[in-house]
This record gives sequence, structure tokens and C-alpha cells, in this order.
Amino acid sequence: MTGGTLRIVFTGEDLARVRIASGIDELWEMAMSLHVLQRPGGGEDMTGWRRQARADLAETGLLKPVRQTLVPLMPIKAYFPDFLTPHHAQAGPQNGIDALADTPPSRVRHEVDQLRRHAALPATLDNLARGNQRAITGLAGLAGRYCQTAFAPHRTTMEHALGRERARLTRLLTDHGVEAMLAALGPRMRWRPPILETDYTTGRYEIHLRGRGLTLIPSYFCRYTPVALADPSLPPVLIFPTPRRTPVSDPDDALPDLLGTTRARILHCIAATTGCTTSELARRTGTSLSSASAHAQVLHRAGLITSTRHANMVIHQITRLGADLIRHQAPP
Repeated sequence: MTGGTLRIVFTGEDLARVRIASGIDELWEMAMSLHVLQRPGGGEDMTGWRRQARADLAETGLLKPVRQTLVPLMPIKAYFPDFLTPHHAQAGPQNGIDALADTPPSRVRHEVDQLRRHAALPATLDNLARGNQRAITGLAGLAGRYCQTAFAPHRTTMEHALGRERARLTRLLTDHGVEAMLAALGPRMRWRPPILETDYTTGRYEIHLRGRGLTLIPSYFCRYTPVALADPSLPPVLIFPTPRRTPVSDPDDALPDLLGTTRARILHCIAATTGCTTSELARRTGTSLSSASAHAQVLHRAGLITSTRHANMVIHQITRLGADLIRHQAPP
């Protein structure tokens, strides 16, 4: 697949109308996870999720209909139908499923015809391609069951990862303004006022916002390039991967002798991120949630980290003192 570029052109009015999705958009996660399901790679966590999802889908009898219906509709190509990811899902998963079920048959026919230009479709989708209302309703029901089954064991991890990214973007927006936030979206995205440029699946694609603003949707399962809607008349969105950072160990690290092995790992973990939840600390360091919380409290009292409550999570960040300690702890 040849790489491409997406350019999103802002006006001053658009900068004032940039918003961050307030929660998980399950239908976008469905689309991105189906891409992960179709190809290897994506990291160890995706390998584990892929194995678990296939087993759970098979156990519930969903694996065959998912392969016959959802997978062909969302190929790893430059296009898949926009009606599969209605903006209503940002208000909650059931809103998205209901909107999908209510998609006008004429729109379904039009977008499935567009998909045929990019990928061959199996006969199992013939009724949907004709805009059959029963097929559309069945598709929506299958999408809902897929999300419930495939995301269930991973939902807490998804919520924490996406909550952490939303908190990071919100802090940037509050402390430094919208342009600083756009400049820090990720390595695949470049803010060159008044244009946000990103790597894209293929070709060159340009969206002019023209005062409509842009909704930023960080995605747990988006592991490759950012994604946008194909129809420029729809409310503009940008779906992009959440950053994944792994603490780097130093063979000359003297912090374990000073702080203890686990507490030193936790400090390194926090230093390697722009914001880390207690649950993520526990997962990354192999400790219990209560242990990670206790160690973080000690580091907070020592002035090495800050701990800020955001909704039902506590976000930990390194302080200058903590960063200096990590930087200068090696013996001369």
C-alpha cells in the first residue's frame, strides 16, 4: 500500500471549534479493531487482544458472521463506508447503533457501491448492497454484539488509555492553547499553520473545514495512520492512534538502591509518559493496584511526581525534581 497525505485546512473560526471526543467512540473502535483483526502486528497488546477476541467471537457464534459481514465492509483499503461510523456514537454506543440501524437505504446503496471500486464483496452482502432495511438493521445488531464481545475483556484498558490521552490533550489546550495541542498530536501529524498534515493510507486527500471545526477522536485500536471520513459534507473528525511509550531501563541506574526496585520502576514509568494512571503503573510494573498507588503516594510526598485526579482516574506526572533525579543519579 502506497503511503499518502491528508491535509486539513483550518480557518481562525475552526481553531475555536476544535473539540476532543469526551469518551470512547465504539463504532470507530469497531472499524479500527477489525483492521487489527485482519493483519498481524500492532504490538504485543494487540497480539493478545487478537487471540482473545477470536476465541470469544467463536465461543459466542459471532466469528463467522463477523468474517462474512463486518470484515468485508471494512477492508484495509483507502475507503470504507462512512455510514458505519455515525457521529451519534460519540454520545454513547447505543446512540451509534441506533443511528446505524436508521441509515437511509439510499445512502447504504451509494456507499456500498463506492466500496465495490476498492474491494470485491461477497454474495452475503447482496441484500445490504440493495439497501434492504432488514439487512441494515441486522448489520447494526451485529455491530453492537461485536463491540460487546470483542471489547469486554479489554474495556478497562481502553478507557484508561483513552482517558489518559484526553487528559493530556486537555492540559495542553488549557495551558498552552489550541495550536500547541495540534502540534503535539503525534509523530504522524504535523501542524503547519493553518494546515494540519498527517500521514494517510494512500493518495493525497484535503479537507477544508470552513468554520465547521474538527472533532479529535483518539483511538485505542488505530495503530497505523490517522483516519478521516471520506464524505467532506459530514461533520469533520480525525481519528488517530494514542501514543504508546515504554520506559527505558538504564544499566547504570542507581535509583533501585535509593528508592527500591519497584518504586524506581514506577518513577521511570511516569517519567517516560506525559501522564500515567495508577492502573497503568500497576500493569506496566507488574504490581497490584494498591501497591502501585502506595508507591505513587510516597513519590508524590517526596516531590518527585504530581498526582492529579481527573474524573475517576488519578494522573501521575514527573516533576522537575524527579526528572533531575533520574538524569543525575548515575555515578560519576
